[in-house]
Amino acid sequence: MSSEVVEDECEFYSKAEKYWKDVPATVDGMLGGYGHISSIDINSSRKFLQRFLRDGPNRTGTTRALDCGAGIGRITKRLLLPLFKTVDMVDVTEDFLTKARSYLGEEGRRVHNYYCCGLQDFSPEPNSYDVIWIQWVIGHLTDNHLSDFLRRCRAGLRPNGIVVIKDNMAQEGVIMDDVDSSVCRELAVVRRLIRSAGLQLLAEERQENFPDEIYHVYTFAMR
Repeated sequence: MSSEVVEDECEFYSKAEKYWKDVPATVDGMLGGYGHISSIDINSSRKFLQRFLRDGPNRTGTTRALDCGAGIGRITKRLLLPLFKTVDMVDVTEDFLTKARSYLGEEGRRVHNYYCCGLQDFSPEPNSYDVIWIQWVIGHLTDNHLSDFLRRCRAGLRPNGIVVIKDNMAQEGVIMDDVDSSVCRELAVVRRLIRSAGLQLLAEERQENFPDEIYHVYTFAMR
């Protein structure tokens, strides 16, 4: 659990903010030097997401999505804007959100809100989003803050809406990364935190075709 590896909560968050302020506002910067995997990532995410957007009585809507830990808008641009009428973005680094306005191009007009905020302090507008997408950012939240944030996300969903987490998973336990001040949790811990937020897991999938040297990446859909 993160409580066992995060000794000082305030320092944990402030160090992460400082780290990201020094990261280039590029796709390669967002992906820690692995910009070449972006298309593989997006294509897999699109296939995963589209199974919920197909026709059916419980079909997830395509009106509004929220990109959490959005950075410069890599996921907003290539995954969410092509599928949703409007998108909101939230990220702790103001420079990234500033860069997003040019990076997104003309389609960026359909991004209605740019929220500069850490997720531990962010509350999605209730009953507003068809999809809340949370990628490569849950490691920057303590267990308690992650559970609380997911609970607020649950309240932010429209009928048949889903929350999606896509992130690195440790093989065992919880691993601290002192460089970017984040934690990587094993699958069982993430599943437990999802349940603790009152969410039901609908689908779970391991990402394929990523480099062997990086953590395994899993995608979860829940509501």
